[in-house]
Amino acid sequence: MLSELSERLVSFFAREAALIAWDLLDITLVACALYYALLLIKGTRAMQMGVGLALVFVVYQISKRLGLVTLYAMLDSLLTSLVLIIVVVFQHDIRRALMRFGRRPLFTPARTALETQVIEEVVRAASSLAQKRIGGLIVFERDALLDEFIEQGTILEAAVSKELLYSIFIPSYENPMHDGAVIIREGRVHQAGAFLPLSASTKLDKTLGTRHRAAIGVSEETDAAVVVVSEERGSVSLCFNGNVVRDLDGPSLRTALLGLLTKQPRKRTSRVHGEPLRSNPPAGDANALDDAGDHAEGESRAKVAKVEEAG
Repeated sequence: MLSELSERLVSFFAREAALIAWDLLDITLVACALYYALLLIKGTRAMQMGVGLALVFVVYQISKRLGLVTLYAMLDSLLTSLVLIIVVVFQHDIRRALMRFGRRPLFTPARTALETQVIEEVVRAASSLAQKRIGGLIVFERDALLDEFIEQGTILEAAVSKELLYSIFIPSYENPMHDGAVIIREGRVHQAGAFLPLSASTKLDKTLGTRHRAAIGVSEETDAAVVVVSEERGSVSLCFNGNVVRDLDGPSLRTALLGLLTKQPRKRTSRVHGEPLRSNPPAGDANALDDAGDHAEGESRAKVAKVEEAG
């Protein structure tokens, strides 16, 4: 098999330079298309479905080579409708990809002034809410659309500001939005008063309330990052990838959000046996903060290190 592969490579490069360059361009374009398609479904349930379809295809090829007639016939009839299956399974991701392709270029700066400003306003609002012991739930939508996972609230489409976020969460009978979550999409307050799915995990800390369970729940289903303000403890937490990091101060929250939202991290770590990250990760991992582009001091460095590493 290796000899056959080497012969094909030799014959490929034995042609005219123009033909070789044209084929290499073709391969590069296909590779880029696959790369950005994987980026779009990363962190979503569609990624798991894609892995499942890939495994079905592998079993299909194995059954074909081993002569498993019944299994091969069944999978062959299934894969005949593969295009339809892909459209149904990935309809939201395909729609989002087309919208983003028409709205902005593929290559964008890792960190923009708007993203930094939005994060700063959220950090200021969360700090003020925590100081006044007012509960809050702020969701940053990332690559995965949240529409299919949440119960829609009130559409605002407003600029993100500390004053707006603070006023949304002021508890009042005349303010029906304060019990739900604020959804930030494309650097704007898309909606307020949205309700999130609660986490069904049995390994969560029993002291976590409904807000934290809702934040963890939506982060388990999507790649969203969620800022939670506890009205009972007056503390700020950050949820992502089904994990929760608690008791963050302003600088550590800012650094964590910058690391999660403004550029692609270089490495990922998964949860250990489904358990959330501790609120005080080992200080030895603090050097991972370099990927966030900023540095917090003391205990903040230790907490944010796990956020940057897992984000």
